[in-house]
Amino acid sequence: MTIDPDLQGRSYPAGETYSVGREAIRDFARAVKATHPAHYDVEAAAALGHRDLVAPPTFAIIVAQRADAQLIADPSAGIDFTRVVHADQRFVHHRPILAGDQLVAELHVDQVRAMGGGAMITTRAEISTVDGEPTATTTSSLLVRGEDQ
Repeated sequence: MTIDPDLQGRSYPAGETYSVGREAIRDFARAVKATHPAHYDVEAAAALGHRDLVAPPTFAIIVAQRADAQLIADPSAGIDFTRVVHADQRFVHHRPILAGDQLVAELHVDQVRAMGGGAMITTRAEISTVDGEPTATTTSSLLVRGEDQ
């Protein structure tokens, strides 16, 4: 199945809420070798003016990938996940992600570009709290290899 070029401009509504937990932040920080005390110690985060632990900047990928999953699971998109290569990821933070945040992400397909037998798909996840406060914008580029590649 080929990638539907009409995906460009499509949006997927915010899905399930992601509850940011302290242990999730600590585990992620350890995994990415982030050593700042504000990722591990509530008092260190409070000393910086935060109400709870501060997630490393790339923590937003957890919420963004949940949004991307809607696109991947959409049968009309024509994406075979076994043929996907994650080409690029960018983050713009509107404020730090903190333990206790309740986050949702709305996904937008900003570009679909044919490349040989495959396509490059650029998505944008607008991550906010359930109250509508913008938290981060992530932009992801996925290369979907063609069947002959």
